[in-house]
Amino acid sequence: MSQKEIRTMNFEIRAEENEKHGKFITGRPIVYGQTIQYGWRREIIDAGALDSKTDLKDVKFLIGHNTMMVPLARSRNNNENSTMQLTIVPEGMDIRVDLDTEENQDARTLYSAVKRGDISGMSFMFTVDKSAWEEEDTPKPIRRITHIDKVFEVSAVAFPAYDQTTLQAASADHAPEGVEDPLESALRRELEEVRNAKKEKERRDRALAIMRR
Repeated sequence: MSQKEIRTMNFEIRAEENEKHGKFITGRPIVYGQTIQYGWRREIIDAGALDSKTDLKDVKFLIGHNTMMVPLARSRNNNENSTMQLTIVPEGMDIRVDLDTEENQDARTLYSAVKRGDISGMSFMFTVDKSAWEEEDTPKPIRRITHIDKVFEVSAVAFPAYDQTTLQAASADHAPEGVEDPLESALRRELEEVRNAKKEKERRDRALAIMRR
């Protein structure tokens, strides 16, 4: 898949303060091994989906995926001078966002909202270059994401409480009412191709078995 995708979850976002970094927030926007229940399908991000080949060269930190706003922080090559630090851990990806609460009203508002618990979720925008389908003939097939190609941004988001095993997914481009969004249409086509390939293999195997009799 090459379309941008968004995943949102309620998982470990905290407002903190110390002498070194001032006011900052930490969290884990990407979590491995958790099952997404999303409409007609389930989804899992595999451990190792983020690796040295994943493009993390320029990742912005926003509120609600508002790409028109000035980023509250930014990771450039994840160097020590970046205002957002990305850390790949066995469970997924952790972040630390240093906020300029002195000069930036949006940063002050966000820090307060996270500290109060009014904002308790994070979301990330990304593209996938490797995935596979499992249980493709069941009512709830599983899409397993095995490699994330690029992470574009991470956002703080507000939404009804979800636990760590229930996520809400959406396409980056919202389709008009009554029309399935482009990502979901593409995934359905991809699944249908997998099903057809499986049927064709079974047909060839049966024919080969008959020939060997």
